[in-house]
Amino acid sequence: MQKNTYGTRGEIIASNYLINKGYTIVERNYKNKIGEIDIIAKQGNTIVFVEVKTRMSRGFGDPLEAVNYKKQQKIRNVATTYLMKIKKLNSPCRFDVVSILGDTDEDIIHIENAF
Repeated sequence: MQKNTYGTRGEIIASNYLINKGYTIVERNYKNKIGEIDIIAKQGNTIVFVEVKTRMSRGFGDPLEAVNYKKQQKIRNVATTYLMKIKKLNSPCRFDVVSILGDTDEDIIHIENAF
C-alpha cells in the first residue's frame, strides 16, 4: 500500500476510534501555510488536536517515536493559527497522539494530552 493511502487509512481508523469514544470530528487534514493537523475533534467543550501515526511494523521504530519535539512544535503552531482563525484562542484544548500498528483497529494506542 502506498504511503499516502496507508496514512489516509490510519486517519480513517483513528477517526472511527475517536467517534466510538464519544468525540466529534470537526476537521480532518486541516492545512495552513505552517503545516497540517491530521484530526481536529471536540470532546465536550475541549478542542482536541490529534496527530495520527500509522506503521505496518516496528521496523522503522514505534509510531509514537515519530512525534518528536520538532513535530510537536509545528502542530502547536498550526493549532494556534487555527484557534485564531475560529476566534477561540482562549478555548480549552489539548494535543493527543493516536498510534496505529498494522492496518486494523486492533493495535491502537491513544495518548491523551500527549504534549
